[in-house]
Amino acid sequence: MPNLSRIIATAGLVAAFTASASAKIERVVEKTFRVQPGVHLKVSTSGGDVHVLSVAGGAVTVVAKEHIRASSEADADEALKKLDLTIAQNGNEVVASASYESGVGFHFGSWPPVQVDFVITVPASASADLKTSGGDVVVGDLEGAVRAHTSGGDVKLGNIGGEVDASTSGGNVSLVEGRGAVKLTTSGGNVSVDHVVGPSVLKTSGGDIKIDSVENTLTAETSGGDVKAGFKGPLKGDCELSTSGGEVRATVSRDAGFHLDAATSGGEVNASGLTITIDRGGAGKSTLAGLVNGGGPLLKLRSSGGDIDVVTR
Repeated sequence: MPNLSRIIATAGLVAAFTASASAKIERVVEKTFRVQPGVHLKVSTSGGDVHVLSVAGGAVTVVAKEHIRASSEADADEALKKLDLTIAQNGNEVVASASYESGVGFHFGSWPPVQVDFVITVPASASADLKTSGGDVVVGDLEGAVRAHTSGGDVKLGNIGGEVDASTSGGNVSLVEGRGAVKLTTSGGNVSVDHVVGPSVLKTSGGDIKIDSVENTLTAETSGGDVKAGFKGPLKGDCELSTSGGEVRATVSRDAGFHLDAATSGGEVNASGLTITIDRGGAGKSTLAGLVNGGGPLLKLRSSGGDIDVVTR
């Protein structure tokens, strides 16, 4: 039994050490800057979330929430010595960044021991460039351009007046409204948009794409899900919806004129309510191409594994 006793004792010590090492202490750093209209916000953090909200007034407030894995306040103070935290103003730009000294050798447990989330309020006229290596990026309503990237979380954007370029390597991307050019990309999640006014490119390697209202050109491509898009009014230019493993559904205005080119290798093309002069294929077949209401911009629809539906509203 002595061996069993030693095993039990060792297990207890490991459990105690793990619990101690995983304890979290939180610290908060806050700074406020007076800015001019059109301020630019630049944020980067390693593993934390980034939240940006618009408020009335002419100030930017940055709140850095430090989550420290330490067993005591003294250990937390020691861990913070290797944190490079910058919150500063340079002209009409505010910079907030957090990075941790990597060091050398093997790191036991989670790394880094300090994770920083940023919660920032800005005037609505602001633009933003936001980056995190592993958390979520959430942005409210802004009039300026927004660039947002995360390596492992979700990107959620509100009403954005300027250009949008948002990407994630492993989460979902959503946008309420984009009034400028829009580019949304994810390697493993869904892309969802309520309304886009500018030209848009939406891509995912493994999820669904859904756009409720499109007013401009659209390219939507997924390797493993469904694509659904609703076009408002006449097509402004050539558009393409494609998937390698799901269904495609395009909703168009009843009187919109365009050139339809739809083909699937694993289903059929359905077109209800269209007035179309058929060039090749037909409804219920794997291909349907022709001029709708006399023709216009190209609407190209492709699927390798599902049906294609074109419906009117």
